[in-house]
Amino acid sequence: MAEPKIVTFGCRLNSYESGVMRQHLSKLPADDVIVVNSCAVTGEAERQVKQSIRKLRRENPAAKILVTGCAAQLHPGDYANMPEVNGVFGNREKLDPIRLAEFVGVKPQESFTTPTPVAVQNIMEVRETAHHLLSGVDQRTRAFLQIQQGCDHRCTFCIIPYARGNSRSTPADQIIQQIQHLMEAGVGEVVLTGVDITSYGPDLANPLTLGELTQQILRQVPELKRLRLSSIDPIEMDPALWEAVKSEPRLMPHLHLSLQAGDTMILKRMKRRHSAEQAVKLCDDLRGMRSDIALGADIIAGFPTEDESMFQNSLRHVQECGISFLHVFPYSSRTGTPAAKMPQVPVEVRRERAGRLREMGDLQRQLFFQSQQGKIQQILVEKTESDYATGHSQHFAPVRLSMPAKIGSIVQATATGWQPTNLLADIQGHAA
Repeated sequence: MAEPKIVTFGCRLNSYESGVMRQHLSKLPADDVIVVNSCAVTGEAERQVKQSIRKLRRENPAAKILVTGCAAQLHPGDYANMPEVNGVFGNREKLDPIRLAEFVGVKPQESFTTPTPVAVQNIMEVRETAHHLLSGVDQRTRAFLQIQQGCDHRCTFCIIPYARGNSRSTPADQIIQQIQHLMEAGVGEVVLTGVDITSYGPDLANPLTLGELTQQILRQVPELKRLRLSSIDPIEMDPALWEAVKSEPRLMPHLHLSLQAGDTMILKRMKRRHSAEQAVKLCDDLRGMRSDIALGADIIAGFPTEDESMFQNSLRHVQECGISFLHVFPYSSRTGTPAAKMPQVPVEVRRERAGRLREMGDLQRQLFFQSQQGKIQQILVEKTESDYATGHSQHFAPVRLSMPAKIGSIVQATATGWQPTNLLADIQGHAA
């Protein structure tokens, strides 16, 4: 039986959920099925999803094309009305093996006099996180593990809570069971992911925080070599998480922060819960606790009402916070969000500011790469060729090694140089 085809857009959580669907589909006669796991974080993301669906139909005229994910959750009718689509189901349904089987069994429509099947539950009515154990992983390298779903906050620019629902957490014992399962599969690194992982835990029968969960994982799974956290809200770091950052060597020295802007007035209009000054202090405190930590961040360019002086504050903020890995997003208006009703920055200005932010991000990344020269890198090997290997360091920096290495192994290497997007390193004892 051929492996089911899943086309994934968007975040790491979507990637994890595609893995769950792949596991379910592997038990079904799904050779002729293509699942598009969509993203709705921006209007451009949805445009790319629709473009991909049309291309998939041209290349696979006899396939069943099923659409799920956040775009399908928010706008099921848009996708049901596409002549290329055979079925639409929501974020809750895509993880249900029974519902998935029902859609796989749908017969391709001979004409569009028959409505496209649609199953999209009101996500705000979902009260539990769907818990799923993956029975295998594609490679013995890195695995993303969902610990939380949904978001209780309502940032004025963000549509995702309406696609993912309110925050709900996976019980710690199930998370630990999953990690132990991944260790048996030979995974070298686990990344805890979700929509808003720093909100983890208060909804559980036995409440705990993200930091307490982190400490519990490291204590109960001693064979876990490397643990990472995906994007975190800087204002929600709890005392146990600070302690873990400070004292747990298996918690990797890299955090990705959901900053979004570096101007306090814009942050207020975004309905973020931190100021620019608080973010700078947090970054300074993190480096004070763990001097080798590397920081990444998300910044939005051209948020409504942002003038040039406000943008300059965000530009400086990247340097003041010492951000080494910057993700830049031009603001994208989403219908139904408060920000869409605010005075808009012209699209060409948003793009130009995003370009300047990316230039700053490139500079910051190069400075970080420069700071690593001569230092030992712990590389999780993800790909290997005849004369080199690639992977990520403890700081989640991409690294090209000077010789092949076993996929899934963690090797020590000395940084010897860099290219625009990655470090170069020699495995210790084997200089090029």
